[in-house]
Amino acid sequence: MERGDGCLYDPCAEHIYSTRQLSGKDRSEWWLKLATVWGNRKMRIAILGTRGIPARYGGFETFAEKLAIGLSARGFDVTVFCESGESSTPNVLQEVKLCYISAPSLGPLRTILYDLRCLWAARRGYDVVYMLGYGAAPFCLIPRLWGTEVWINPDGLEWARSKWGIVARSYFRLMEWISIHAANRIIADAEAIALSLISRHGKLLACNVIPYGCEVIGTPPLADPLAEWSLVPEGYYLIVCRLEPENHVLEILQAFHRSRSNRQLIVVGNHLTESRYVAQLRTVQDSRIRLIGTVYDAGKLACLRFHSFAYVHGHSVGGTNPSLLEAMGCGNLIFAHDNVFNRETLGSCGYYFRDILELTLAIDHAEINKTALDGLRDAAKARAQKNYQWQRIISKYVALMENTPTEEG
Repeated sequence: MERGDGCLYDPCAEHIYSTRQLSGKDRSEWWLKLATVWGNRKMRIAILGTRGIPARYGGFETFAEKLAIGLSARGFDVTVFCESGESSTPNVLQEVKLCYISAPSLGPLRTILYDLRCLWAARRGYDVVYMLGYGAAPFCLIPRLWGTEVWINPDGLEWARSKWGIVARSYFRLMEWISIHAANRIIADAEAIALSLISRHGKLLACNVIPYGCEVIGTPPLADPLAEWSLVPEGYYLIVCRLEPENHVLEILQAFHRSRSNRQLIVVGNHLTESRYVAQLRTVQDSRIRLIGTVYDAGKLACLRFHSFAYVHGHSVGGTNPSLLEAMGCGNLIFAHDNVFNRETLGSCGYYFRDILELTLAIDHAEINKTALDGLRDAAKARAQKNYQWQRIISKYVALMENTPTEEG
């Protein structure tokens, strides 16, 4: 591009050439070379809003890792912004660039400041800035001021979580509204999320539905890690979630307590936190129910999922839930809370419950009517294979980024 001082600036090679030193022919050849470089360069994508990768914490980090590596393998230049201060800080993960950003420890403000610093660092040099979550939605305008396209994934309905008080809920409602106007594009992880946004905010300028993905397990993992918790294959039901009211953990424990099952119920989640809700969970006294804490080792968690008799999914706020997808990918028998998000994901491939009684009856029914269980397991796995494999999800993002239709049209 030409500058006001009579020089040419090549943003790819970052060299400045004086037009006074170029003949007309050389000048034409230089422009042709620059056009070729720009035409062949990779599309640059920045992924923000997580603690970073490799994933160690939860669904959003896993999603960021899978998406980044998948896009990089398809020829995109991808950078993931990560929190600094981790024990291991590589600069590259499978050709994905990692950019470390720090933020002062100021309680709840730390996350907002972290996102703000990430957005400032990503304000230029990228074709798309993809923000996961809308907690810092107003600052998503920063890259747009530099001409960078911004996409926001709202990650469900944060304002609807029962753990938040009225001030926090009001804040997240405001952030959701701002995100609709601050982003060039909204990416909803479920049709139900997109419809919810439209019902409250009217028609969205640009909104695409792309769910999360999952691995479909082919070869069964070894059951040896189960010995750490004195478990045997199919000897337990499993819950994996944050121990919060909207995940209906208390209702699940109470339902299992009333059931006639001889198996155990294993709860994976941080049961050491000093919250009123976790204290309520501890009031359910049953030798079959065990709270084993968090399990961050992916191999151990996959083993726990695959070898469970059934997976109980109580999530009710949000779209396509990664934990539910992972259970489907394992071919688990699934008991899911009855809501539009879970039904969109699981379809007719599992049991549903609305309250304690329905879940108790479903558990007892499964224990004595085992002939239909393998059919549900196979159906859940086939649904994951058809709709939620990571490569399929990556292809949807590639098609959107290249502005080309998917195979489905």
